[in-house]
Amino acid sequence: MELIVQVLACLAEGLGIRATAGVFEVDANTVLQWLMEAVDQLQAFSRYFLCDVHVRQGQLDELYAVLRAVKDGELSEDEAIQCLERSPCWVWTALDPETKLLLVIDVGTRILAMAQCVVHQVVQVLAPDCVPLFLTDGFREYMTALLTHFGHWIQPPRRQDKGLMPKPRWMPLPQLLYAQVVKSYRRRRLVGVKHRVVFGTRLAIEQVLAACGWTSNTAFAERLNLDLRQRVAAMRRRSATSCKSEDGLG
Repeated sequence: MELIVQVLACLAEGLGIRATAGVFEVDANTVLQWLMEAVDQLQAFSRYFLCDVHVRQGQLDELYAVLRAVKDGELSEDEAIQCLERSPCWVWTALDPETKLLLVIDVGTRILAMAQCVVHQVVQVLAPDCVPLFLTDGFREYMTALLTHFGHWIQPPRRQDKGLMPKPRWMPLPQLLYAQVVKSYRRRRLVGVKHRVVFGTRLAIEQVLAACGWTSNTAFAERLNLDLRQRVAAMRRRSATSCKSEDGLG
């Protein structure tokens, strides 16, 4: 057991599987097996303890990664080594900026269905009566995903004495607060930042942030993304160690 803990500690510090196997003089497949068993244990641990969580804020962000996807039959093995087809993928994270608790991490494409999936996982972790302040970048699909999970039906009042009743409308919950931090870039340089209130009021959002002395930002989620890039070789920019599939990132 002590050997397994030391092996996992080296892997957590960024040492490769083969290098770790060489240091401890064990087979690389054995190290890989221990790693997969640890992953299953950590996932079970997270599912058991991450429930009924009360948070006041939640920052959501996506991190671009590169996968090497070679379709079967289209390229020979030699051609695949020389020219691997690259496909984009995104690592989605949801973080409580106050406690630095990682609520959700998932891998998928940058589409509405994936945004819905990430928000749904956040809702499963939160307590039933918890509706935190959400802060994201300008990705518009977050608005639909949050409205889907934090909304309710409202019957509009009748405007006239006669005629049909207006149809019910799906509206955000009164306690839902959501703001976007939209950054503008020019030649890969930051040239402007806009703060957009989507749900709630600016005053209510500022009151939640004032308790920590903060302003509207996604700095903590972006810092987490930087840590992932630094510690996961497959997610670094201009890296020759990109993963072959989503399972490698997951």
